[in-house]
Amino acid sequence: MKVSRILETCLYVDDLEAAKEFYTQVLGMEVYSEMENRHVFFRCGSQMFLLFNPEETTIRRPGMVVPIHGAKGPGQVAFHVEQSEISGWRRVLRDREVEIETEIDWPRGGHSIYFRDPAGNSIELATVSTWK
Repeated sequence: MKVSRILETCLYVDDLEAAKEFYTQVLGMEVYSEMENRHVFFRCGSQMFLLFNPEETTIRRPGMVVPIHGAKGPGQVAFHVEQSEISGWRRVLRDREVEIETEIDWPRGGHSIYFRDPAGNSIELATVSTWK
């Protein structure tokens, strides 16, 4: 037995509205569902990208069937982009006044652009050849 892929990825944010605006306006994601002050879920290809408010998800609420969970401090996620889109993504980030922290050309030919979301999470746009 072994797992075959990641179904969902989660980051924790302290301001869901600011995060929702960032992920919709900067990365073009569409909201799948949301619960005020608790979470915002986005579909990302065939996977899900989840944002949680850790102040709410670490509390057991009556009637909730999901386990409590949460994290403090910045996390990291990498989103796949095509090599041909790298210069376009640089433009999008610049136009939306998102500071690029660094860019890396990886030894196997991949390329990554790193920046931060409003909660301080490290966001990476990476080409698939980064992991080949």
